[in-house]
Amino acid sequence: MKSSLFLVFLFITTMQFSFAQHPPTETIQTATNNTPEQQEIINLSKQKWAWMADKNVDSLDVLFDDKSMFVHMGGSWGKTQELATIKSGGIWYKKAEIYSVIVNIFGNTAILLNDIDLQAVVGGNEVTNPFMVTEVYIKENGKWKMGSLTFSHLMRPDKMDKQ
Repeated sequence: MKSSLFLVFLFITTMQFSFAQHPPTETIQTATNNTPEQQEIINLSKQKWAWMADKNVDSLDVLFDDKSMFVHMGGSWGKTQELATIKSGGIWYKKAEIYSVIVNIFGNTAILLNDIDLQAVVGGNEVTNPFMVTEVYIKENGKWKMGSLTFSHLMRPDKMDKQ
């Protein structure tokens, strides 16, 4: 009986350690052996964040596919509403601090994951949130177009320096 209780205790103790989370790293982690095509997607994504911060809806209109979808904490919608939201300032993507980037390409589809802190103004209130952002790009006629942008809120605290 004592040995059974000890085994149960040992099992529970080891299970707790196996589910422990590692703290996030403070440096940008990007694969160092990216293909030129992966690097092209990474650069396009960085440019997209700059266009969003600058509210450059003309450039975003060219980047976003007409059938693109956007998933936010407050809902999901298509290209027209996303551009209108950016133009009106309903959401101002002020600054994206990128901590890691991973790109996988499957034929003419690229999926990029960004671990970011996003500083934004939403409905007149400035907020900073940690997100894993999934971006899907489709290559058509030799050009990459964004098909989807999804924000998944992370449970870690934000790491962005408050400015």
